[in-house]
Amino acid sequence: MDAHDRKILDIIQSNYPISPRPYAVVGEQVGLTETEVLARVRALKQKGIIRRIGGNFSSQQLGWQSTLCAARVPEDQIESFVAEVNRYPGVTHNYLRQHSFNVWFTFIGPSMEAVRESLAEITRATGISILNLPAEKLFKIKVDFAMEES
Repeated sequence: MDAHDRKILDIIQSNYPISPRPYAVVGEQVGLTETEVLARVRALKQKGIIRRIGGNFSSQQLGWQSTLCAARVPEDQIESFVAEVNRYPGVTHNYLRQHSFNVWFTFIGPSMEAVRESLAEITRATGISILNLPAEKLFKIKVDFAMEES
């Protein structure tokens, strides 16, 4: 990555422009054209440096409920279980872990009842029980990775 890539990453992590042409705005800030910025972002995404570009919303402030889920999935069923879980738009993260509960994911829905119903559907479809772990207290930590030295 060169200095322009690092500047672009610093901007888009937490200050992504709310604009019809966000890459033009970023370009103005870093001294590149909109086309150049977009090409660099695409290249960084293709290299796996950028994993995802999207908004983060506070589900609680929107009136929705979220929960952490865990499941013990036999090795030969992981792929099909994860595919079933990922069919639901309320899944925000899904990770494989080295633990007896080897699949962990977060699930968001309009109510805790809707979340429980969706988890029950997944269990019916896969035959795998899901541990539902709603937060008792929310701790939200914001992380930015500084790309340029201060």
